[in-house]
Amino acid sequence: MTNKYDFYIDESCHLENDKIPVMCIGYIKVPMTDYVELQKEFNQILAKHNQKSELKWNKFSNARTALYKELVDYFFRSSLQFRCVLVKYKERLNHKDFNQGSHDNFYYKMTYYLLHPNNSNGDEYRVFIDIQNTRGREKLKKINEVFDNEYKGKSPFKQFQHLHSHDNNFFQLADFFIGAITYKTRVVMNNIVNPTPNRMDFIQYLETKSGFNLEEGTEPWETKFNIFDHQPKIKL
Repeated sequence: MTNKYDFYIDESCHLENDKIPVMCIGYIKVPMTDYVELQKEFNQILAKHNQKSELKWNKFSNARTALYKELVDYFFRSSLQFRCVLVKYKERLNHKDFNQGSHDNFYYKMTYYLLHPNNSNGDEYRVFIDIQNTRGREKLKKINEVFDNEYKGKSPFKQFQHLHSHDNNFFQLADFFIGAITYKTRVVMNNIVNPTPNRMDFIQYLETKSGFNLEEGTEPWETKFNIFDHQPKIKL
């Protein structure tokens, strides 16, 4: 039997010259056998807290902390998985020597390393990328080509497609986890001087549940909540 999964990819601080020293790209991985039940439970939690607008880390509300923590509990008892690539010291990136001079090419590489640990093993994958944070059809075409070449035309990644984040709850969960990871990393790197107490309280809760500091990489074999910590070399 072929196992099928959907990936919902979001990104944060991905612009090249935004004066933010980190960027992060990550996904929520959803087994299709559980999709309907997972969506149902997610929606029940939103309804319980009367949450009608889209969940966004940038719109963090102190009054919604109980909702955010309940979604963390939901994630860790579910069959969902999260993985991200956390890039620190973004200003060190040497696109000229390693990315054919293009920040976009670096993005393609990060997407590749984000998805690559998902070996085929007969499984099939669909990948959905938040349309608001992307650079158009050319990006999807390029990523698809990368995996087709990797698997010699037999890629387990059967579909790459744009979706609006408000069309699917799992984008919103990815956005929240990625937002928390980049926020904590910026605090540790002194890029955020006065962090808000409620956000830091939520971050501590997520760290306790996951067992990892959000600004650091996890064990490579971690499958539930995986952070790949990428640091470019210091320019000499």
